[in-house]
Amino acid sequence: MSAPRRTLVIVGAGPRGTGLIERIAANAAELYGGSGTADGLDIHLVDPHPPGAGRIWRAAQSPLLWMNSHAEDVTMFTDETVVMDGPVRPGPTLHEWAAIDGSAFADRQLQGSYLRWVHEQSVAALPPGITVHHHPQRALRISGPREGRQQVWLEGSPNPLPADLVVLALGHLDAELDEDQRDLAAYARAHDLVHLPPDFTADSDLSSLVPGEPVLVRGFGLAFVDLMVLLTEGRGGRYDGDTYVPSGQEPVLYVGSRRGVPYHSKIGYEWSGERPPLPRFFGPAEVDAILAQPGGFDFRRDVWPLIEKELGFAHYHRLFGVHPERTSIAWTDFEEKYAAGEAAEREALVASAVPDPADRLDLAALDHPLDGVRYASHEEFQEGLRAYVEGDLSRRHDPSNSPDLSVFLGLLSVYGQLIRLGDVGPWWHGFFSYLASGPPGPRLRQLLALSRAGIVRFVGADMAVAAEDGVFRASSATVPGVTVEARALVEARLPEPTVGRSVDPLLRQLHDDGAVVESPEGLLRVDRTDGRILNRDGQPHPRRFALGPYTDVRTPGAFTRPRTGGPAFRQNDATARAVLAFLRDLACPATA
Repeated sequence: MSAPRRTLVIVGAGPRGTGLIERIAANAAELYGGSGTADGLDIHLVDPHPPGAGRIWRAAQSPLLWMNSHAEDVTMFTDETVVMDGPVRPGPTLHEWAAIDGSAFADRQLQGSYLRWVHEQSVAALPPGITVHHHPQRALRISGPREGRQQVWLEGSPNPLPADLVVLALGHLDAELDEDQRDLAAYARAHDLVHLPPDFTADSDLSSLVPGEPVLVRGFGLAFVDLMVLLTEGRGGRYDGDTYVPSGQEPVLYVGSRRGVPYHSKIGYEWSGERPPLPRFFGPAEVDAILAQPGGFDFRRDVWPLIEKELGFAHYHRLFGVHPERTSIAWTDFEEKYAAGEAAEREALVASAVPDPADRLDLAALDHPLDGVRYASHEEFQEGLRAYVEGDLSRRHDPSNSPDLSVFLGLLSVYGQLIRLGDVGPWWHGFFSYLASGPPGPRLRQLLALSRAGIVRFVGADMAVAAEDGVFRASSATVPGVTVEARALVEARLPEPTVGRSVDPLLRQLHDDGAVVESPEGLLRVDRTDGRILNRDGQPHPRRFALGPYTDVRTPGAFTRPRTGGPAFRQNDATARAVLAFLRDLACPATA
C-alpha cells in the first residue's frame, strides 16, 4: 500500500513562498525521496495574487516604478556563500535572466516576471509526486489541535484545506492606524482635508492630491521616491537632461522626516580586489555570548558596540588596503591596536592614523546629518540640502571612496548575525535601510531637478506636524520660525509590521485567539532555527511556521545580492528541511 498523501499549505505565494518551494525542491531528494514518500505530497499555495510576483511585484502597477537595486545585485538563487545544510542550486541573477545591463535598475514589472519564472522553475524541479496547487484566495483562519492536522479556511470556500503543516509567508502587510494616525485621520474628516496614512505607494489613491496645491509629506525613504515619481512623471511631467518639465498636474511636495534628508544613494561602482574578512568582531561566537547573558541583552549596550567595531573594521580594512597613501601607519599596526582597543582608544587611533576626517567612519554623523545645523531661511535650506544630495551622489559614485562599499558589505554581514538575536527594535532596520537600501542615483538626480523646479520643497529634520486651525502645519528646527500649511498630508512610509495591528485576517485571528506571541516591538515570535511559531511558554508549534518581515527574525529581503550569504535563503533552507523531515516522518514513522 502506498503512503498517504501529505499536505503542506503555504500562505503567501510571493518571493518568500517561492523561495521556500525552491528549497523544498533542492532538499527533497535527501529528505523526502525514499520509501514512497515522494509519491504523496500536495503543496497548496494560498494567495490572491500571482505566484512568484505576489502583491508587491505584480504586473498590475506603474512601469515607472523601479527596483532600488542594480539588476546584477538581485538573485533568487543560492551560492556557496550561503551557510546552510541543503545543497546549493545556482541560477541566474535578474540581469542574466533578462539579458539587460547589470548596472540597470529594472522596473518592478520586470522583476515580477523574473519571480514568476523562478516560481515556475522551482515547481518544475520538484520530484514526481509532489504537486503544487494555487488557490487565488485569502486565508482567513487556522484551526486544529496542536498535535494533529490543521485546517486552513479560505475566503469564499465552505470547506477548509486540510494541512499536515502550515507555513505563513505573508510578506508585507497592511496595518490598522496607530493612535496618532487615527487622530490625524479624524481631523482630516472633520475639516475636509486629505490624509493618506502609511501604505504601499503603488496601492495608494493619489487622485485627491490637487495640482499646484501644497502637500505635506512625512517620510524621505523609498516610499517617498515612489510618491515623487507617480505625482510627477506619472502625471505627465518629463525630464530634459537635468531639467524637469512640468505638466501642470503636479502638487507641490513639502517633504521632511526624522533625519530630514533622503536615504543615501545606491553605490554606483563595482567592487574590486579583496573583500573584508567578515565577520570579524560580530560573528557567531559574539552572538552566542550575547544570547548566554542572564536576563537577556540590551541592543545599545551589548550589541551596537560590536556592530560599530565591525563596520569600522570593514571601512578601514578597505582604506588601508586600497588607499594606503591616505593613512599614516601600517595596516598590521593599526589592525592590532584597533582589535585590542575600546571605543575611545579606537577613536584616538583613527584620529592619528587617518589624517583626513573625510576618510574616517562616523556612524553617528551619518545617522544624524542635520543635528545642530540651522538655516536662516527656507530658500537657504533648499540650496543647502541640494548641495548635500549632490555631495552624496558624487561620493557614492566615486570608487576612491570605496570604503563606503566595504561598509555596505559589513552591514550585510551584521544583518546575517542579528537574525539569531531576534527582535532588536526598529532603529537598526531603519538605519540599515538608510545606509544600504537607498534609491538609485538617477532618482536622486530627479529629486534635484524637481527641487530646482519648485515641485519638491525640503522641510528639515524632526519634521513636526500639527493639525490646527483647520489645516495641517509642518515645521522643523532646521529652519527656525518657518511653518508650512497644507490641506493634505501623506505619510510616506510602509505600515509597521506589527501583529496586533495587522489587518490580515489570518494573522489577526491567530493574535486574537492567543495562538501567537508578540515580541516587544510587536513582531511575531518564531523559533530562530527553523521558523516554527512560538507560544506563550516559548515552545514551538510543531505544525505552524512563519517567515517574513512581520516575524522577529526578519531579514533585509526575500531575495538578495549574490555572494553575500543570503540570510533569507538560509532561513528558507532551514524551514524547508524541517518541513520535509516532519512530513517524511509522518509518512514513514519507522524513519523517525
